[in-house]
Amino acid sequence: MLAAIAAVSLIVGGIGVMNIMLVAVRERTVEIGLRKALGAMQVEIIYQFLIEAVVLCTAGGLLGWLGGYGGMRLLHHLGIAAVPVPGALALALGAAASVALVFGSYPAFLASELEPVEALRRP
Repeated sequence: MLAAIAAVSLIVGGIGVMNIMLVAVRERTVEIGLRKALGAMQVEIIYQFLIEAVVLCTAGGLLGWLGGYGGMRLLHHLGIAAVPVPGALALALGAAASVALVFGSYPAFLASELEPVEALRRP
């Protein structure tokens, strides 16, 4: 049951990341068009947005891990036995990066498919 709740949380978070990245692509259409007009290849645009998504998600994963660790320390001070799980940070950052790669791929692909002339023409 806990794994199902975690999976749903990751999917909902991934949809949120996708929405944020779609807004970033929409707001930076002129920048993308300019980069493509100056010779940027499609894969470079994809990497730009995937790296942005990974940084965004891993920062969120790190903040989530810090909140969980702080909560564990608080429980420990209240006398409730709480022990950190080895590898929890690596698991949190890995899951966050995986969500970023999966859900950031579509906005990155859309950004790379923009035609330079049409992208520069948009307001």
